[in-house]
Amino acid sequence: MAILEAARRLFAADGYDQTTIRNVAEQAGVDAALVMHFFSSKDGLFRAAIEWPVDMDEAARLVLDGDADGFGERLARMVCDVWEDETTRHPLTVILRNAVQREDAARMAAEFMQRELVGRIRTQAQDPSAALRAGFAHSALTGMVMARYVIRVEPLASAPKETVVRIVGSTIQRYLTGDIDI
Repeated sequence: MAILEAARRLFAADGYDQTTIRNVAEQAGVDAALVMHFFSSKDGLFRAAIEWPVDMDEAARLVLDGDADGFGERLARMVCDVWEDETTRHPLTVILRNAVQREDAARMAAEFMQRELVGRIRTQAQDPSAALRAGFAHSALTGMVMARYVIRVEPLASAPKETVVRIVGSTIQRYLTGDIDI
């Protein structure tokens, strides 16, 4: 566990390219050979470190259970709650930072979002444009997360969560169920 915690900290702080097996081992208080024994390579360590920290079944239940007119607000609230929780923010920062820096990490994140977000919304909706709609919703959420939680653009970063949920939620709702002229 100490190895993964050290790897998550370093991948989040320094990114993939600047993180070394030796640095991870030093931070974890173990020999680099032990890291290699358990994870085989830096890429294997990275894959283990970016394990998704959110129970997607529970997240989907929170968002998809209920009236379709509330999808946007429930989705925005769930995302804000996850990013404001210290236990999930750090691993998500590792994933996001590395998805921006590395093509393979971006591919893994995109595949995960396609399966876990877009796939679930497409299953729930009977709309042939559900995948594109979910893509727009995902782009709005990613932008909000980057601005509010990663880059910390003011005044969005310090705006009350309920304000963010209401405003971003209404945009997501439009993307998911409104007239977007497809």
